[in-house]
Amino acid sequence: MHIQVILRVIGLLIMIFSVALLPPIVVSLIYNDGALMAFVYALIINLVGGLVVWFPFRNHRGDLKIRDGFLVTVLFWTTLGLFGSVPFLLTTSPDLSYTDALFESMSGLTTTGATILTAIDDLPQSILFYRQWLQWLGGMGIIVLAVAIMPMLGVGGMQLYRAETPGPVKDSKLTPRIAETAKALWYIYATLTLLCAIGYWAAGMTLFDAICHSFSTVAIGGFSTHDASIGYFNSVTIEIICTVFMVISAINFGMHFYAWRTRSVWHYFKDPEARFFFFLLLSTIVLATLVLILTSTYEWSDSLRYAVFETVSIATTSGFSTSDFSVWPHFLPFLLIVTSFAGGCASSTGGGMKVIRILLILKQGFREIQRLVHPNAVIPVKVGGKAIQERVVSAVWGFFSAYLLVYVMLMIGLMATGIDQVTAWSAVAATLNNLGPGLGEVSANFASINDPAKWMLCFSMLLGRLEVFTLLVLFTPMFWQK
Repeated sequence: MHIQVILRVIGLLIMIFSVALLPPIVVSLIYNDGALMAFVYALIINLVGGLVVWFPFRNHRGDLKIRDGFLVTVLFWTTLGLFGSVPFLLTTSPDLSYTDALFESMSGLTTTGATILTAIDDLPQSILFYRQWLQWLGGMGIIVLAVAIMPMLGVGGMQLYRAETPGPVKDSKLTPRIAETAKALWYIYATLTLLCAIGYWAAGMTLFDAICHSFSTVAIGGFSTHDASIGYFNSVTIEIICTVFMVISAINFGMHFYAWRTRSVWHYFKDPEARFFFFLLLSTIVLATLVLILTSTYEWSDSLRYAVFETVSIATTSGFSTSDFSVWPHFLPFLLIVTSFAGGCASSTGGGMKVIRILLILKQGFREIQRLVHPNAVIPVKVGGKAIQERVVSAVWGFFSAYLLVYVMLMIGLMATGIDQVTAWSAVAATLNNLGPGLGEVSANFASINDPAKWMLCFSMLLGRLEVFTLLVLFTPMFWQK
């Protein structure tokens, strides 16, 4: 393991992240909101902190191995959460403890969208912008951005890409060169953000709100500049725009790259993961609409409106709201939270276990039923007419079992701090799936839960963002053996 090279890369990435504090400084200058010095001091702290880590190892160069990639990715997300919390600590509005500042920072960077803030409408504009900005940077993965510039740093980027990319198949690249792949992903990401912002602005949002919400929409983050979230605008047009871009952002970005290359959209309807994703969304929307109509919760038109938005928002792990789904009748709150476990497609900005994994698990389960009837038959698991390697299938089952085990342990840990069962169950789902809103005590925000629970949920967010194994592998003795 190349510890010197790893520390050099971490130092460089922290210094690069300090540049990300310049846009909030500009926003603070424009609005004269009183938070300027908090961001100036935070920039200096980030820059000096990165320099201290980088300088002793500045001459150490070399390609990263697989284990190095995992360690850099985990260390970077962890240190980024710590350094990202500095502006929240230094500002007086909001006045946060270190635990709350770290929670807000980690929630933003991991695109979870769970917040401990209240009276969001009254916060300085630069703080509001910074929260959205963190989600946008974390959405595509700052590591993927870094991979695009790794050749300039004298470091190979493939191992970081493997550790960062969500989904069961880690070696797929859109272009022959990994740096070009990372750049292509960011071009698509930036283009979608621009189109989303223009759409919001044209639909009636202020320019500030349009830019901020485009960041969190395309990142599938869920932070808003208002306490009432998207419901603040009370606009069907804005909700439609938000819904469309949430769906687009939850689809594999490789599909968008292919659409751009071929100038065609038919492959979206041929891809088995995308088709299954659309099926999950449509079936949940139909069921939720029927329940809301039959229980007279809303008029039929409002039932459809709220069912579509909340289903897409929760199922894609965005976490925006136009209605409080936690008080919906019967099984609907539970059902919506469950849909977030599937989350978005692989290689999207969505959270959860990823739709392709759920599809493979279902196909594997169906194969086991067939084997009961034909015990000697060789029955491959196929997706899109192609047989999936047994190694991938077993890896998916390993991921599924680890995900559930971590989920149960975190839920028991939260309950041990005195949190009730419904709140604990949904809080872990909201953070491990990078969803945001939960049920019970955390349906609106996470401000009222205790500090030990917040620390556990920060760990849960990190586990979800790094897809469990990337983080858990560091706790195995084999990882540290020479």
